[in-house]
Amino acid sequence: MNIVVLGSTGIETVQNAFGALPVQRVDYEEAVKILRKAYEGGMTFFDTARAYSNSEEKIGLAFGDRWSQMRDKIYIATKTMGKTPEEFWEQLDTSLKLLKTDYIDIYQFHCVNQCYQPGDGTGMYECMLEAKKSGKIRHIGVTAHKIKVAMECVESGLYETIQYPFSYLAAKQEIELVQAAKDHNMGFIAMKGLAGGLINNSRAAMAYMTQYDNVLPIWGIQKMTELNEWLSYMDDTPQMDEKMTEFIAQEQQELMGEFCRGCGYCMPCPKDIMINQCARMSLMLRRAPSAGWLSEKMQTEMRKIEECINCGACMSKCPYELNTPQLLKKNYEDYKKVLAGEVTV
Repeated sequence: MNIVVLGSTGIETVQNAFGALPVQRVDYEEAVKILRKAYEGGMTFFDTARAYSNSEEKIGLAFGDRWSQMRDKIYIATKTMGKTPEEFWEQLDTSLKLLKTDYIDIYQFHCVNQCYQPGDGTGMYECMLEAKKSGKIRHIGVTAHKIKVAMECVESGLYETIQYPFSYLAAKQEIELVQAAKDHNMGFIAMKGLAGGLINNSRAAMAYMTQYDNVLPIWGIQKMTELNEWLSYMDDTPQMDEKMTEFIAQEQQELMGEFCRGCGYCMPCPKDIMINQCARMSLMLRRAPSAGWLSEKMQTEMRKIEECINCGACMSKCPYELNTPQLLKKNYEDYKKVLAGEVTV
């Protein structure tokens, strides 16, 4: 397994990290088992967020009573969605308490729409500097979904890490962002390495990442079977050989373009449309076949698209700047053809 150095932070970790968003969906006992096995299997970097309900708490339960023996062996990255200094400090203190630690290795502004800078009037970057000076955090990071904002953060020189969606479906501008981060000696943390579930070949996903020695992928894990799959790559690390390159090229031809990643930032919808599933239904039917996609419940959810009022609220919140109403309608038309037997999946 490759070792990644996250830019100027100096953090060295295996190129196979744990994304702890999904563990909020499992019970506490199972979450603790998964997290501990991840560490025992060689994972040393764990990414979470204050916004991930009880994810931080579960990490604290898994490792809190062991920090005295292992705190310097694990890197914890978490995030704040605070928009004011008051929210910043409240969320930071809550994170520290739940994680049962006295410092956070990388503290990140979460899903920003602007590049916070000293003197911009928000006071937010100043909070990061104060938190770092006081020892509550070790490094300052940022996460973004909009390429222009992400690039501004990289070029600002103010952040030590950038977290951004990156997979083998990456477009040219996203690959350029990875290179820009490397040029600025900035750590690059790759979220959505499976493109929100559209990539179903983990070996190919892992192999693609190994091409970038400055990229640390965080794999979202909520099942022991998923963890075992990622841990198997510690010794048997997939590589980009001719066969893998050909496979990924075929995948890119089929999938690249405008598609919903299912992040859910567009929610809630005023007409109660399940946008994060309905706007990518066509791909899910083909990429992740499941009887559940054609159930009565999902048929009811898809019919809600007929009630779309084109208010534009989802478009204004979409971090990928997609024309969501148009995607919904296209997916609904395709879905109806599947139900009618005109299209097979």
